[in-house]
Amino acid sequence: MQHQLKVTGMSCGHCVSAIEKAVKGLDPQAEVSVDLEKGEVTVSSDTEFSAISAAILEAGYENQAINA
Repeated sequence: MQHQLKVTGMSCGHCVSAIEKAVKGLDPQAEVSVDLEKGEVTVSSDTEFSAISAAILEAGYENQAINA
């Protein structure tokens, strides 16, 4: 399942690493793609959206779903 999120507060490689670590903490097999310019994160994972969103929030980044 693919999840797209709008994430605020990302500005550098450290932010990308923090988000990847948060998501992979839930699902080590997840594929995480971060677009710093757009402030968007795409996650391919069987994990529920709510859990992914909560993990990213816990890492310090506000986020919301992007409706495709």
